[in-house]
Amino acid sequence: MESSLRFPMQPNMSDPSSAAIDELKKAAADWAAQQLKDGTIVGLGSGSTAAFAVSAIGLRVKDGLRIIGIPTSEKTAGQARDLGIPLSTLGEYPEVDVTIDGADEVELQTLNLIKGGGGNLLREKIIAAASKRLVIVVDRGKLVDRLGSHSTVPVEVAQFGWQSTAKRLAQLQSKPVLRIAAGGKTFITDGGNYILDCAFGPIQSALALQAQLDSTVGVVEHGLFVGLTSEVAIGEPTGVRLLEAERTARGKVREL
Repeated sequence: MESSLRFPMQPNMSDPSSAAIDELKKAAADWAAQQLKDGTIVGLGSGSTAAFAVSAIGLRVKDGLRIIGIPTSEKTAGQARDLGIPLSTLGEYPEVDVTIDGADEVELQTLNLIKGGGGNLLREKIIAAASKRLVIVVDRGKLVDRLGSHSTVPVEVAQFGWQSTAKRLAQLQSKPVLRIAAGGKTFITDGGNYILDCAFGPIQSALALQAQLDSTVGVVEHGLFVGLTSEVAIGEPTGVRLLEAERTARGKVREL
């Protein structure tokens, strides 16, 4: 079943500039924000596309929408406060109604994700796992047949002994690279950890790789989000296309 929600803004993708791609991201983010209802506990994602969603949510709050936001990063928390979005924590609200977030890659057949390009994967995954629904907003350039086709997998590791952790990750046929922040210093996450960006190439089984990463000593968390996505809103020139994960034994995906 297929239907596209259409918005007045239709980017000119004959010139795939960053501005045109941002318009696609914004269209998907605006759609997601419009789905929120009064009384909703909302996980607020991190990254460039999620920032569009937070901005759209801020406009709705200004117009009277009553929600509580649970931010996935300090940066998102700052943006939300500036927009007047009421914030709380998982300590106060351990179950989240819906989280709206972006992704680095979305696998079409499964809606499994790679996330963590912005370095917030630990908090993003904690909040996603606590959510009844995880809605991912992307432009169509993030869609892949197999995870790892374009993106590395960010792996958050403890600072202590990170070199040994990197060696263990390399044994999984990856090429771990320590993430460096602007200015040349080692990137440090909100949780005080390092990130090793691991190039696995196209991943045959995200579930199997997840199990390997989960059992690697020194790994705090990783950017494979397997079986967590409820819906993907894709910004396209003709509107917003929706993909929904069917919660069946085979994990089918249907187009709305």
